[in-house]
Amino acid sequence: MRLSDELRTRTKRYAAGIVRFYASLPKQREEVRVIGHQLLRSGTSVAGHAREASRARSDAEFCSKLDGLLQEADESLLWLELLKEECAIDGDSVKSLLSETDELLAVFTAIVSKTRKRNSEER
Repeated sequence: MRLSDELRTRTKRYAAGIVRFYASLPKQREEVRVIGHQLLRSGTSVAGHAREASRARSDAEFCSKLDGLLQEADESLLWLELLKEECAIDGDSVKSLLSETDELLAVFTAIVSKTRKRNSEER
């Protein structure tokens, strides 16, 4: 199984958006710096896991890599929420990233579910 070029590009764009957002954060505040760094790590990992899933040798490995992607995306959602709600970081960038994170979670959850369902029906 392989991810479409469109999804690979979308996750790379997401990672780039996370990098730009991190670069814009007011890092003189310790809590923003720490949470921002966590977001940078998890948000860019989403694209890394997408790339790894594209090279999977089996459906089981494909789903495992996408499970990792889902964990990183969900963690990214947490950091974004904390930055917005607890650190008063607001604006179009955070709103856009929150929305894209939600969409990516939905898309990849559906892909994993469909792949696992197809595999169980084939047995």
